[in-house]
Amino acid sequence: MKEMPGKAAPGTPPTAGRAAVVLLSGGLDSATAAAWARREGYRLSALSLDYGQRHRCELDCARAVAGTLGITDHVVLKVDLAAFGGSALVDQAIAVPKGRSDEAIGQGIPVTYVPARNTVFLALALAMAETRGADALVIGVNAIDYSGYPDCRPEFIAAFAHLAQLATKAGVEGQPFEILAPLARLSKAEIIRLGLDLGLDYGLTSSCYDPDSAGRPCGACDSCLLRAAGFAAAGAVDPRLDRFPPVGGLS
Repeated sequence: MKEMPGKAAPGTPPTAGRAAVVLLSGGLDSATAAAWARREGYRLSALSLDYGQRHRCELDCARAVAGTLGITDHVVLKVDLAAFGGSALVDQAIAVPKGRSDEAIGQGIPVTYVPARNTVFLALALAMAETRGADALVIGVNAIDYSGYPDCRPEFIAAFAHLAQLATKAGVEGQPFEILAPLARLSKAEIIRLGLDLGLDYGLTSSCYDPDSAGRPCGACDSCLLRAAGFAAAGAVDPRLDRFPPVGGLS
């Protein structure tokens, strides 16, 4: 894994001309990672996954973000992880936790964890990267302000980078893949400030795990609370809330 600094200087980047595949969920973190990669000079392709998530409105957000970033090679791939169940994000019978304290959010692995999701997603992005001749994958994982998911940790990303060298034609032939995780060591507030510096419109992104049919955030799930705390700490207003007032929880 290569953790890139979140505040790289503007100008002609050393990576100009290189190609990368970005995992673009439509959420705040992945959009910021994509905007960062564009600023660093990568030619971007994007992969979004329709995996049976209850918050499918994020796919429309991914399309909107890709459009504003000028990413024309954007694949939305259907992979039905809901067939396995086991997570509140793909199983309607499991309730999404609401109104949890900061302490509770920071403890253990919540029921919103989707088993092996990032492993599956990175594997698909790796396959896409080989077909596009890209030598980097960009993922917006974060190991500070997050909900305890094991597949967001730097150890996991580093292990996958090693796997990418062993499991691909490009890797075996000496063309290594980089896994770029530019947000890994940033707080949510730092991520938001970075995105605002990059001119990213966060009103196009959705973070809620349990939005209503119109895409309005619930305002009370872990992801909504982390997002709200991040904007507050960054001293910024979340433009998503102006366009889609929350159903409840946040004022």
